[in-house]
Amino acid sequence: MRVKTTQVIAPAQAPLSAGLRRYLYLTAGLTGAAIMIIEILGAKLLSPYLGTSHFVWTAQIAVTLVALAGGYYAGGLWADRTLAPARLFGAIVAAGVYLAVTVALTETVAYGFLRFSLPVGSLFSSLVLYFVPLGLLAMTCPFLIRLLTVSVSEVGGNAGRLSAVSTLGSFLGTMAIGYMIIPHLPNTLTMYLTAMLLMGLGTVYFAVWWRRGRGLTAVLVATAAGLAAGYAGVDSARYRGQDTVELFRGNSNYGILQVIQDKASPRRLYLNDYLTQNTYDTNTRSSTSMFTYMLHGLARAYTPTLTNVLCIGLGVGIVPMQFAREGVRVDVVEINPAVVPVARDFFGLNPDLMTIILEDGRYYLNRCRQRYDAVIVDAFIGDSCPAHLMTLEAFSAVARILRPQGTLVINTFGNFDPGNDFFTASLWKTLNRVFPGVRMHGSDRGNTLYVASARTGFSLVHEPAFDHVHPACLWEVRRTFDSLREPHPAHGIVLTDNHNPVEFHDAVNRQNHRKYLALAMRQRTESPADK
Repeated sequence: MRVKTTQVIAPAQAPLSAGLRRYLYLTAGLTGAAIMIIEILGAKLLSPYLGTSHFVWTAQIAVTLVALAGGYYAGGLWADRTLAPARLFGAIVAAGVYLAVTVALTETVAYGFLRFSLPVGSLFSSLVLYFVPLGLLAMTCPFLIRLLTVSVSEVGGNAGRLSAVSTLGSFLGTMAIGYMIIPHLPNTLTMYLTAMLLMGLGTVYFAVWWRRGRGLTAVLVATAAGLAAGYAGVDSARYRGQDTVELFRGNSNYGILQVIQDKASPRRLYLNDYLTQNTYDTNTRSSTSMFTYMLHGLARAYTPTLTNVLCIGLGVGIVPMQFAREGVRVDVVEINPAVVPVARDFFGLNPDLMTIILEDGRYYLNRCRQRYDAVIVDAFIGDSCPAHLMTLEAFSAVARILRPQGTLVINTFGNFDPGNDFFTASLWKTLNRVFPGVRMHGSDRGNTLYVASARTGFSLVHEPAFDHVHPACLWEVRRTFDSLREPHPAHGIVLTDNHNPVEFHDAVNRQNHRKYLALAMRQRTESPADK
């Protein structure tokens, strides 16, 4: 006669109470949510220093995966040696404390690794800041599976339930950070609150289920130290300019937005993740940045008639407002809704004078059925143009909505030095594949402006007007109008949706630009004694 037996896994402690079992499942869900918040928010915290290229996200994802692999392995080994929940919750508290410390150290670590190449700097910044807390949190799931399992017959069910709860927590954490938290809270505060959640998760266990006073005291001391370090980090993130004052700071899905005013002059700056998007004279209520006049002026000079214009990228509304004041019908496509009130409140934008569409520029191009006399592309994410707006297919979509005499004007950052001119040459080559007429105007400060049209014999049809240009940039505007450049086509490729390696080949240029911006912000906020 065959007898069915069930192998029992001997518990190393007293049976778990129903309340503790429920708390363990809650722990699995919350640590799963914290892992995704750390992964996403970590890259956002590094973006002002390292940018938003695929190198930063690749590094963050790679570090997360390695940390999870190490944490899963260590958690399983640890559970086979001891089943004391106090060990697990001690690790969760340690993860929270470490994470709180990273809030204070993010800027120091990021600046420290600016000296390396972008891939190396991104990887090691993520490694130093987030490997430890992610690894500690990853120990949770295998440890809890072993802790909750009494017999072999329960292993599959426990593993499935805990994995499901942890994954559901990761889903909720991802949705919360992506759709609700980032647009409304500073990144440093959100990371600090995540650290507080983890420290609180462990403290509750020790306060309710742990009966040894010494352990609770150690946890409370560590938590207090973490809270102090995190608070110092949140406080240090506040702007403290010596010669300037911060009028506005707000988080968004597309970076930190700042408005900074000089104390001794009417000069006002708009920044996105430390990238100066525009400069403004509050006395004359006009821009002092060359590219704004070039975008407007090139469209005027190269287009026979302007009755309606599409602007992809609002900025702070300087260019769309100039067209609107001249009686041109203006449509603006802006992906970041947080920009609109900033432009209205600090830079004189009147949204009633134009139609503002809040969506991705490429999406609008694909579905647009209108025709325009000019399309102005002044879109930047971090320190670069969105790659999906710089392809053969994107320019073909622009050509479809341009009238036969219409003009495309693009503002980019470009480099003409051999070996660093891949993006400049590739964009030139791609535009020439779509448009019979292409011209490039290059400035001395990195801005490169492309003008393209379906017209043959493409040239100026109106003399450029400089009467409305601010004196601070008049010489630069004149010089850029006169400066026609042409890169070496063999140094680039035709960029397509399927093959667009610009971020890889242009990484050095973008890293140097990002490093300059980050160091400029540090200098702006240093005290005289620090300089």
